[in-house]
Amino acid sequence: MNKFLFSLLILLLAAGCTERINVNLDSTYVRLVVDGGITNDSMQRSVTLSKSASYFYNQPPPMVSNATVILSDGSFPDTLKEQLPGHPGVYSLDPAFRGVIGKTYSLNIKLPEVIGNSSEYSSTCKIMKVARLDSIQTEFDANMGKSGRWLIKIFAQEPGDEFNYYLLRYYRNGILMSDSIQKWGTSDDKFFNGSYIRGLTAFRINNANYWETLHPGDTVKVQMSGITKEYYDFIRQVQQAGYQIPFFSGPPANVEGNISNGAVGFFFAYSDSFATQIIPK
Repeated sequence: MNKFLFSLLILLLAAGCTERINVNLDSTYVRLVVDGGITNDSMQRSVTLSKSASYFYNQPPPMVSNATVILSDGSFPDTLKEQLPGHPGVYSLDPAFRGVIGKTYSLNIKLPEVIGNSSEYSSTCKIMKVARLDSIQTEFDANMGKSGRWLIKIFAQEPGDEFNYYLLRYYRNGILMSDSIQKWGTSDDKFFNGSYIRGLTAFRINNANYWETLHPGDTVKVQMSGITKEYYDFIRQVQQAGYQIPFFSGPPANVEGNISNGAVGFFFAYSDSFATQIIPK
């Protein structure tokens, strides 16, 4: 009985010393989010503007409409048009636009309102060379795990005139399978600068994953992009932080983009090379 009373007294004292602590996790500093850019082909020529949202915000990010978005290569500026009414906050160039390898492009944004203490933002990015993909090869590795895995290997000539960085994505039957930044592949040319890339494994696909696995008769296409070191570093940082693009909430502060005045995200410009294979039956 005495032990019971003593235990009850301790519990009452502990309860009397407990103070409720309210932690506000559902608020954040609102910033402009920039996601998009241009390439030397028709794959990409738009920029999406939105506002960063709270971490627990379970709705699509608020889009930013009625902005003036101008792209320039130092000579002739192009104004990106907002895709209204169907795609507010998405600003696109003319379908005939193609970026030029070696040119540096600047992006200037003027907002109809102040976001993150500014209404004007800017960025620059250069279109780098890309290794020319000659072909790709798919192989099935039955010795990996219970179900095995597919390997996608690339064959390409590396330019070799400077230190280069690459982004790799793949498509199956016309559908982008590298559909999030966590599934993108990146590489530099440290070990093959100026050499022929002969059968480098770019993707390893778990055969047990029905959505991602490959099948005989599938058409597989690899997209290899020549990117800047800044974009390479940005992708690696976002992957390590576990965030997606576009950002539904602001990424960690140590993920550095290339947009001025504290905006989040990256304006990219890169060149592309493609190769396709139909998996033999």
